[in-house]
Amino acid sequence: MKTGAISFFLLTAIIALSCGAESQKASDEVQKSVINFDEHQAEKRVDVMIDGKLFTSYRWPDSVYKPVLYPILTAAGTPVTRGFPIKPREDERRDHMHQVGNWFNYGNVNGYDFWGNGSEGTRNVNGGQIKHSGIESSSGGKGEGTLVTTASWIDPAEKELLSEKTEFHFIAKGTTRIIDRIVTLTSSGQAVTFKDTKEGSFGIRVARQLELPSKDDITLTDARGNPTTVAKMSNEGVTGNFRSSEGVTGDTVWGKRAKWMNLYGSIGDEKISIIICDHPQNLSYPTYWHARGYGLFAANPFGVKDFTEGKEELNFTIPAGGSLKMRYRIIITSGGHLSDEEINTYSGDFAKKYQ
Repeated sequence: MKTGAISFFLLTAIIALSCGAESQKASDEVQKSVINFDEHQAEKRVDVMIDGKLFTSYRWPDSVYKPVLYPILTAAGTPVTRGFPIKPREDERRDHMHQVGNWFNYGNVNGYDFWGNGSEGTRNVNGGQIKHSGIESSSGGKGEGTLVTTASWIDPAEKELLSEKTEFHFIAKGTTRIIDRIVTLTSSGQAVTFKDTKEGSFGIRVARQLELPSKDDITLTDARGNPTTVAKMSNEGVTGNFRSSEGVTGDTVWGKRAKWMNLYGSIGDEKISIIICDHPQNLSYPTYWHARGYGLFAANPFGVKDFTEGKEELNFTIPAGGSLKMRYRIIITSGGHLSDEEINTYSGDFAKKYQ
């Protein structure tokens, strides 16, 4: 074969490969899920829709004292969040009324409790409130949609301690759903201290089926020393288990540090995983985990003293006019569980995406 013929053949092959790659890229774009937002200001919520079906709602009900994502559904439409106290479901727990959907707050901010401030009219005398103040922007699209919100952290006298700006990134990849939350807190005129307590901070309360099987009644004490008994219940259909990035499993993950935490189980025949990823630029990375078998699943970078049994202490302070940025990712799978390697890939992508 002559040199000219070989060159022509190679050029034709390169063009064909290039066209094939562009065609595949275009096909992938067409197949991406469409994410958009339906605002319902009168009902104080924004619905996050994926291909016309509800994924979650950003809500700011007066009776919950903080904005929350509730409910959160798998790609198959199964709720992974507990219904109580907003819409209780049969055979689920009725404890800890303040643990609603997915939220970000803390139990001791300049002495005020933003974590355990109740819900449905049970506000504590010393409870702080996070008041939604606005939707700054919303942008839908193929594969990802972004919602930017603002809020105010106020004390019982309604004095603002912190202003909050949050970016939510809602991502769909096949049957996997992702929520990235980027929170920026700015102190309002005075220093604000997050005194060490286990009661915090980026949390989700899961459906009964994703709890760990309960063995005995347990008594838990909140930041003010008030006890709450979590009763043993039937374990029928209860399938959850924790596994951390460090290989720690079960209830022993509480108070341990890890880059990510995986809560996996099944609801009916649907295999589900919920993974929360910490970010390398976050305070106290890798974070401590306030994760309990009864369905509480939270990352807490502030509560060092409680998690180290007093051996270390943080008492993190944002100076007057200063800011703190925190970044978290939630991954929700439907129909299968992710391996450690797959979670590490998602976690690594998250670390690169937000600096």
